[in-house]
Parts: sequence; C-alpha cells; structure tokens
Amino acid sequence: MRILVTGGSGYLGSAVLPELSRRGHDLVARAPSPAAAQRVATLGATPLPGDLEDPASLDHAFPSIKADALVNLASLGFGHAPVIVSAAEEAGIDRAVFISTTAIFTSLPAISKAVRTAAERTVAGSGLAWTIVRPTMIYGTPGDRNMERLLWLVRRTPVIPLPGGGRHLVQPVHVADLAWFIATALERGSSAASYDVGGPEPLALRAVVRAAAAAVGRRPLVVPVPLAPVIGTLRLYERFAPRPRLRVEQARRLAEDKGVDITAARALGYAPRDFAEGISAEARLVR
Repeated sequence: MRILVTGGSGYLGSAVLPELSRRGHDLVARAPSPAAAQRVATLGATPLPGDLEDPASLDHAFPSIKADALVNLASLGFGHAPVIVSAAEEAGIDRAVFISTTAIFTSLPAISKAVRTAAERTVAGSGLAWTIVRPTMIYGTPGDRNMERLLWLVRRTPVIPLPGGGRHLVQPVHVADLAWFIATALERGSSAASYDVGGPEPLALRAVVRAAAAAVGRRPLVVPVPLAPVIGTLRLYERFAPRPRLRVEQARRLAEDKGVDITAARALGYAPRDFAEGISAEARLVR
C-alpha cells in the first residue's frame, strides 16, 4: 500500500516506519521541520513538508499523495483529529489507523482525556474504514520517557521511594511489539474496531522497578511512601517550575490500576515479549 503517516518523526514513528517499510509499503510522512524531514527519510519514508497546525496545508497535501491508507501516529490529545479525518475523507483515503492511548480509561478529570475521547468519537463517526489502537505505557529504546528515566534512577539511587507502595498495576508495551501490531492492524485488523495493546500481563509497579534494577545489576531498597505528600510536593513543583518534567496527574495515576485486556490483539497474532526481556534489552541501550 501507499501509506500516508502523520507523526512519523516522533518516538513511535522510529519503530513504525521501519516496520511498515520492511513489509514493502510505500511511505510518505508529514514532516513539520527540516530536521523531521531528515528523520523520516532516514526511517524509510518520503518526507512531506507541513504542519498539523495548518489545516489548509493538509487539505492541499493529502490528495496529492494518492494514498491507500493513513496511519496517524500524531497524538490525539491536541485537538487535530477533526482536521485529519476531514482531510483524509476529502482525499479519498479509505483505510485509516489512529493511535490513541489507554490513558483515556483514567477516572481522573484530566483535560487530555476529554480531548482524546472526543477525537475517538470523531474517528468513529467518520466515513473511514477506521481502526483505533490504544497502547499502554510505551518503552523499549532510548527516548521512551518512561523506562529510560527509571533505568537512570535505579542505576544511581540505592533507595527507591514508591508512592502508594507500588502495588497498583501497569502493563508496559515494548515499542517494537506495538509497531508490529500497528502494521498488522492496518493490514488485517477489523475496521470500526478498537484494540487495547499492552504487555503480556499486568505487573505491580514495584515488580517493574525490581525488574528494571535487575536489568542493570542493582538491588535498591524499595520503600513505600504515602501518596498524599508526594502530590503536595509535585503541586508546588508544577506551579513554580517553568517546564515541569513531572506533574500531579502522573502521581495521582499511580493510585490507579492500568492493566488492559489484550485478547482482541492476540487474535491477530500479537505475542508481546515479557517485560523482563524487554527492559533488559533497553538497559543495554540506555546509559
């Protein structure tokens, strides 16, 4: 297929573009900057200059590609879904895969949740043969913003404080496994369907921390700490830090179980790697 990819220059694109290229697809990827254009070209796609902030450029560019399918890796959390869906429909693109997130299942009143659920409704109400893929926490290579930070921490800190004791569940998905599933969902997945995609099983956060520590040959002391003081400290940090790297919402989500049912994904042959295997491989790449 000739596939138009939005968001291909981001972290997920670094795995998805090579996977689609390996399967023989012809790729064109939106590139909002010269650096992004160089990046997607390196990953196997023809760059298409343009920015999702400029709807007119999408309306002009999408028909020129004559694509068979759209893979939208760009975040649905910024309100671009209506513009992307409209441009795809006007261009005559039928098949489309949109990447969302299992974070929409949070019980917290997060602004991003409202935007993303509205985006999913826009996709579902479109005339496209759509598929929505919702990954859990993504990890696996440098730059993942999740396990890379944890590996840095366990390498350098003998004591790891875990808010809430780390008893709540997470289910990280390796970026290569997710890329495989996105390509497979495009080729063989059901239309008008959503797939939740995570690791093979939910794990307590403390088990994830211990696996990450073992991957770098460390055995830090894991100390449970109450969640409330952590939230209070982060609230102050978020208020005064010009560009906070941690937010209150992230801490509050530590009190939620984030396991998902991947049965539907397994029906397409999805077989995610064990977390211990995946984090050990990432540890060899991250220093």
